[in-house]
Amino acid sequence: MPETPDALDEFPRQVARTRGFSLGVPRSFTVSPDDERVVYLRTKTGDDPVSCLWVFEVSGAKERLVFDPGEEEAERDLTEAERARRERARERSSGVTAYATDETVRRAVFTVGGRMFLADLIEGSARELSAPGAVDDPRLDPTGRRIAFVVEGTLHVREIEGGVRELASPDAPDTYWGLAEFVAAEEMDRNRGHWWSPDGSKIAAAHVDEREVSIRYLSDPTDPAAEPRAVRYPEAGSNDAIVTLWVFDVESGGRVEVRWDLEAFPYLARVTWDHEPLTLLVETRDQRTVSLLEADPASGETSILSEQTDPRWIELVDDAPVRLSDGRVVDVIADPETDTYVLTVAGELVTPPGLQVREVVSAGDGVLFRASDGDPTEIHLWRWTPREGALRLSEEPGVHSGAEGGEVLVRISASPNAVRSVATVARSGRPVGAVENVSEVPVVDPRPRFLTLGERELHAALLLPGSREPEEPLPVLMDPYGGPHGARVLKAAGAHLTSQWFADQGFAVLVVDGRGVDGRGPAWDREMYRDFTVALDDQVDALHAAAERFDFLDLGRVGMRGWSFGGELTAMALLRRPDVFLSGVVGAPVTDQYLYDTFYTERYLGKPQDEPEVYRRNSPLLDAASLTRPMLLIHGLADDNVFVANTLRFSAALFEAGKWHELVLIPNATHLTRSTAVTENILRVQLDFLQRTLG
Repeated sequence: MPETPDALDEFPRQVARTRGFSLGVPRSFTVSPDDERVVYLRTKTGDDPVSCLWVFEVSGAKERLVFDPGEEEAERDLTEAERARRERARERSSGVTAYATDETVRRAVFTVGGRMFLADLIEGSARELSAPGAVDDPRLDPTGRRIAFVVEGTLHVREIEGGVRELASPDAPDTYWGLAEFVAAEEMDRNRGHWWSPDGSKIAAAHVDEREVSIRYLSDPTDPAAEPRAVRYPEAGSNDAIVTLWVFDVESGGRVEVRWDLEAFPYLARVTWDHEPLTLLVETRDQRTVSLLEADPASGETSILSEQTDPRWIELVDDAPVRLSDGRVVDVIADPETDTYVLTVAGELVTPPGLQVREVVSAGDGVLFRASDGDPTEIHLWRWTPREGALRLSEEPGVHSGAEGGEVLVRISASPNAVRSVATVARSGRPVGAVENVSEVPVVDPRPRFLTLGERELHAALLLPGSREPEEPLPVLMDPYGGPHGARVLKAAGAHLTSQWFADQGFAVLVVDGRGVDGRGPAWDREMYRDFTVALDDQVDALHAAAERFDFLDLGRVGMRGWSFGGELTAMALLRRPDVFLSGVVGAPVTDQYLYDTFYTERYLGKPQDEPEVYRRNSPLLDAASLTRPMLLIHGLADDNVFVANTLRFSAALFEAGKWHELVLIPNATHLTRSTAVTENILRVQLDFLQRTLG
């Protein structure tokens, strides 16, 4: 749609009100094995922040609301563990934000404000269940008879039509059962800490001991009477939580410890027990070796199924390894001979060279997975079966995901020509209907031009005012994330909304995915080994290659904006390449690598005790005195992922060196703010700064 000044002014408010246009989008799909039900979460409108539980009836091709928590209940009495889970998951909504079903998908359990509810997905009703306190992470056993859940670090089991029993309680302060520790949830994508056995008779549960993990404090300077909040945070080079795994017999309450070489393999990266036997993936501290283990639930003894080693690091892939229904192990490995992330079944490579497997969605009789075939800007949905091999399920260009059960497939597709994703439902390959997406239509209309730039064939998206080439030179705004697992150049229009808004304000916005960004294979990922600065080199190379192609890009007026790794990258750009960059917005950056967590930082940079020069070279803080360009720093004071100490120390170093800069500190804001006013004005303050400094 054509842009008007009013529409441009409305966009920041619309982004904030819709929480990045995520409200109203159906998500978290589960399909029943009898082909009858598709369960999902969605808010009722595009600006309603409260997620509800819904069912799409496949036979009638209609949806029905199962549970609406109501706005008043949605954010009431959240536990600290639930707040942490939502922050780790980057959850933008409130209400029902997660649920778990039994194997038949006839029942679902979830919490709202620490209260536990059980839904009958066939009748479409829900009732509250009693519990001895505020509940975290309730999960139905596969048979639908019992629920396991955590209250204040204690693991409980509740008979649905009976009483509650305590299985294990904390044995010391700063210990807990059945929940994921910080690095598991933030960095490993393991967001749970207990797993039912397939027959519902046993539970495997993690025990987390954080007593030796560093304590860090978050305070609210707007309330000097409020006590700081203490959090356990494993900074690079320091102690991690000690995580062990135990198996409980639900009837007797007896327990055995699952034993492995904990000193050599301190990280519990994956646990899967959807199919027998109990399987776990453990990892060394340097992340160069993983061991896939099979456990005997009766004795706790483990045997090694396989081991992988890599001279740099092992890349964990979402939801892998898992097991097929016949017990065979499904995994994703980095194949150095073909430079491909390959799907394996029972150790056999079953996907072709060049097909980069990016995620395992589910496994049963076959495997549903997502992969890129030569073009990392597109992610397609694939299925592997023993009979047919690997078949692509999505055809049109875009970014696709899905869920399946029985003969029903839900395919979620985002295209380069539409800002709304579409969730279609098919049974036995025949379309049945679509789950409605009620998100708001943005007032901007992104039309990115996808490019391949420079000798390294860097993938980029160029966005222009009104999506038209200008007659006069334009200032250039680089808009990267640029770090590991941070692909932004995707053929999905909805991924480029904010970049288009900046473009419509009079900038040529260039988004570039450089070395280390996922989608191009193991060797490409590992280019960041010991060196984050390759990301800056790629931004500069892509900029110059684009300018050779488009003469309206004004290389005398180039800025950059970024958040998190993108903020760190922007700081490096201004400090180390002032010959290229005129100004920049540095949002929530890691400025001192010592201040970020063990699992992420040590994977790329090693331990600081062993690699002090690597940490120095990759920490913008130590170059503060070289600043010669305008810089805007933004950070939330309640950020428990990238602590505000990164920005405060950086600002202090700049000030002491006489390097004037602009600083915006936001009380009570975390790494991903949900406040409408904060979200809106973060965009507005960036635009004001960039217009003043880039013209």
